[in-house]
Amino acid sequence: MQAAQPATPPATGRAAIWRLIRPFWVSDQKWRALGLLAAIIALNLGMVYINVRLNSWNRDLYDVLQAHDFPQFKSLLWQFSWLAFIFIAVAIYSVYLRQGLQMRWRYWMSERYMDHWLAHRAYYRIEQDHAAHLADNPDQRIAEDLNALTSDTLSLVLGFISSGVTLLSFVHILWTVSGPVSLAAFGHAWSIPGYMVWFAVAYAIVGSGVVWWIGRPLVGLNFTQERLEANYRFGLIRVREHAEAVALYRGEGQERAQLGARLAAIRSNWWSIMGVTKRLNVAVNFYGQFAVIFPLLVSAPRYFSGAITLGVLMQISNAFGQVQDALSWFINAFTTLASWKASVNRLAGFNADVERAQANTGAIVVQRHAGSALTIDGLQLSLPDGAVLLNDFDARVESGEHILVSGPSGSGKSTLMRALADIWPYGRGGIGLPVAAAVMFLPQRSYLPIGSLRAALSYPAAEGSVDDQAIVRYLSLCRLGHLAARLDQVAQWSNVLSPGEQQRLAFVRVFLNRPQLVFLDEASSAMDGETEEVLYSALPRELPGVTVISIAHRETLARFHGQRWHFAPVEEGGYAVRMSPL
Repeated sequence: MQAAQPATPPATGRAAIWRLIRPFWVSDQKWRALGLLAAIIALNLGMVYINVRLNSWNRDLYDVLQAHDFPQFKSLLWQFSWLAFIFIAVAIYSVYLRQGLQMRWRYWMSERYMDHWLAHRAYYRIEQDHAAHLADNPDQRIAEDLNALTSDTLSLVLGFISSGVTLLSFVHILWTVSGPVSLAAFGHAWSIPGYMVWFAVAYAIVGSGVVWWIGRPLVGLNFTQERLEANYRFGLIRVREHAEAVALYRGEGQERAQLGARLAAIRSNWWSIMGVTKRLNVAVNFYGQFAVIFPLLVSAPRYFSGAITLGVLMQISNAFGQVQDALSWFINAFTTLASWKASVNRLAGFNADVERAQANTGAIVVQRHAGSALTIDGLQLSLPDGAVLLNDFDARVESGEHILVSGPSGSGKSTLMRALADIWPYGRGGIGLPVAAAVMFLPQRSYLPIGSLRAALSYPAAEGSVDDQAIVRYLSLCRLGHLAARLDQVAQWSNVLSPGEQQRLAFVRVFLNRPQLVFLDEASSAMDGETEEVLYSALPRELPGVTVISIAHRETLARFHGQRWHFAPVEEGGYAVRMSPL
């Protein structure tokens, strides 16, 4: 769900990054993962070794061409053929195994993040604590940012290792074949051994510094772009989910304006990314292109003086390119690093929100006890900003009692239901539920998962866990008999059924699940009065001994309850519950 988001990403240090990356590598999957990683590194090292062999082959080829030695030329072609064949095979399996490791890592991380997000109803509490939001659009964090984290981390780490090994392999070659260079300066003769190595180091340091200076804004811009894209996608989904309401209100103009504003924000930030990327590409491409002729320019005097052969000149050029490319890992990976850092920042914010939501259990203690009554002791309900909504409230509801909750809108009736459901952390007090009693809550707007009608009726139990004959019987009881032939039909039922039909379907769930405690939060507000009375009268008949606490505004339902809890305002602020028999 969309929420306010800071324009700049939260700071993440090495400890926070390690917390994101470490869990998979110490999990029950670690040995298989480490085995795959070792195989991939070995293949990458094999590719570096083949490049070293090709460097020597390159020198021999140009020397053979210079000498017009055709038999040796044919031999070198055969040598290249098997080197190329091995290189292709190694490269293919290196990518294949890396993709497999990436999916294993992503799948493990996604399951872990889904568990943490859903555990202790953190997904709900995050949305209530708007002031502390670091994580907008948690669906994007799990679906996209975890994918980016795993793929980019593997790409960066393996690229860094490959660059390091390449540097160690070729720096010796470059040092040896380039030899010393003599310079005269300040009246002294200077000899620089392995001078091409020093030129490569200096070239890479200058280039890396320039690229970092130009491209550093990309981290914040990529972070913002991901947020804006997610908000725009969220707005489109909202229109689809509430298509009927938008159409009835004729709200297309307002929705178009809001979506247009979000799209304009995407465009504006994208122009900023384009500007930075353009400047970055100027530096990177200039750096890369000049690196092609730079070693030739520097080593050409020794070649034309006859100190080195054409083959050695080309070997120097190739070795310089390998060393310079290895030293330029930061330059080549900068765009990936910027995207990776943005994903890390977003996941760190998501983790912080989930941990805060799970830790914020509040002072309202909901626990099970051995008795048969529902008990409420010293319950005080507050809003997230600390304002008191309901003053101290004590109650005891015996098994089989029916309570009607009434009062003005905004007085805290639904909040009381949330506290009884253990999803409202703001306040204090204690709530006791019978240990053996199954509990079911029906909100005003029922949730219908996308799938078959049988799955929607069985929810939250799995599809097929309820007998079809019972489903058909209770569909008829709840005046939904016309749906009995559609149990296997798959649809988005929240768009197919009317609000009244959705509420009746929720009552079918109650009868199928057979709870001992039922909490109804205006769960029949969209029904006609006759149907509402039929269903309320069926509750004690179909579920003998059931305890019912329901919020309703229609006085016609009073006769189905034995006691009223009325929310009345008090002088000191907030509301108090007045109990009276019905």
